[in-house]
Amino acid sequence: MKRWHVYILRCNDNSLYTGISTNVTERVIKHNAGKGAAYTRSHLPVTLVWTKPSKTPTAARKREAKIKSWSKEEKENFLTR
Repeated sequence: MKRWHVYILRCNDNSLYTGISTNVTERVIKHNAGKGAAYTRSHLPVTLVWTKPSKTPTAARKREAKIKSWSKEEKENFLTR
Protein backbone atom coordinates (compact mmCIF):
# COMPACT_ATOMS: atom_id res chain seq x y z
CA MET A 1 0.00 0.00 0.00
CA LYS A 2 1.35 3.41 -0.99
CA ARG A 3 1.56 6.10 1.67
CA TRP A 4 0.44 9.57 0.60
CA HIS A 5 2.31 12.67 1.75
CA VAL A 6 1.47 16.35 1.73
CA TYR A 7 4.47 18.54 0.98
CA ILE A 8 5.45 22.19 0.73
CA LEU A 9 8.15 23.48 -1.60
CA ARG A 10 9.92 26.81 -1.46
CA CYS A 11 10.39 28.17 -4.95
CA ASN A 12 13.28 30.27 -6.26
CA ASP A 13 11.27 33.48 -5.81
CA ASN A 14 10.47 32.52 -2.17
CA SER A 15 6.88 31.58 -3.01
CA LEU A 16 5.46 28.36 -1.58
CA TYR A 17 3.86 25.46 -3.46
CA THR A 18 1.82 22.71 -1.79
CA GLY A 19 1.17 19.28 -3.27
CA ILE A 20 0.63 15.60 -2.54
CA SER A 21 2.53 12.53 -3.68
CA THR A 22 3.25 8.91 -2.83
CA ASN A 23 6.96 9.56 -3.44
CA VAL A 24 7.97 13.06 -2.40
CA THR A 25 11.65 12.66 -3.34
CA GLU A 26 10.79 11.66 -6.91
CA ARG A 27 8.16 14.39 -7.12
CA VAL A 28 10.66 17.09 -6.12
CA ILE A 29 13.07 15.77 -8.77
CA LYS A 30 10.27 16.01 -11.36
CA HIS A 31 9.42 19.55 -10.27
CA ASN A 32 13.06 20.60 -10.61
CA ALA A 33 13.29 18.93 -14.03
CA GLY A 34 10.41 21.12 -15.22
CA LYS A 35 8.03 18.15 -15.35
CA GLY A 36 6.00 18.98 -12.27
CA ALA A 37 3.16 21.43 -11.84
CA ALA A 38 2.81 24.36 -14.22
CA TYR A 39 3.38 26.76 -11.32
CA THR A 40 6.72 25.29 -10.31
CA ARG A 41 7.98 25.16 -13.92
CA SER A 42 8.14 28.96 -13.90
CA HIS A 43 9.55 29.23 -10.35
CA LEU A 44 12.53 26.87 -10.44
CA PRO A 45 14.45 25.60 -8.63
CA VAL A 46 12.36 24.36 -5.72
CA THR A 47 13.38 23.04 -2.32
CA LEU A 48 11.38 20.74 -0.07
CA VAL A 49 10.67 22.54 3.22
CA TRP A 50 7.98 20.37 4.84
CA THR A 51 6.30 17.01 4.41
CA LYS A 52 3.89 14.90 6.41
CA PRO A 53 2.39 11.47 5.73
CA SER A 54 -1.37 11.02 5.54
CA LYS A 55 -3.39 7.92 6.34
CA THR A 56 -5.41 8.03 3.10
CA PRO A 57 -5.34 9.82 -0.27
CA THR A 58 -8.50 11.65 0.78
CA ALA A 59 -6.87 12.91 3.97
CA ALA A 60 -3.86 14.09 1.94
CA ARG A 61 -6.07 15.98 -0.52
CA LYS A 62 -8.03 17.61 2.32
CA ARG A 63 -4.85 18.72 4.10
CA GLU A 64 -3.40 20.02 0.81
CA ALA A 65 -6.57 22.03 0.15
CA LYS A 66 -6.50 23.45 3.67
CA ILE A 67 -2.87 24.56 3.37
CA LYS A 68 -3.49 26.02 -0.10
CA SER A 69 -6.30 28.14 1.38
CA TRP A 70 -3.89 29.83 3.79
CA SER A 71 -2.21 33.15 3.08
CA LYS A 72 1.54 33.27 2.51
CA GLU A 73 1.95 34.67 6.03
CA GLU A 74 -0.05 31.79 7.53
CA LYS A 75 2.07 29.27 5.62
CA GLU A 76 5.30 30.93 6.79
CA ASN A 77 4.06 30.89 10.40
CA PHE A 78 3.16 27.22 10.05
CA LEU A 79 6.63 26.42 8.73
CA THR A 80 8.37 28.18 11.63
CA ARG A 81 6.43 26.37 14.37
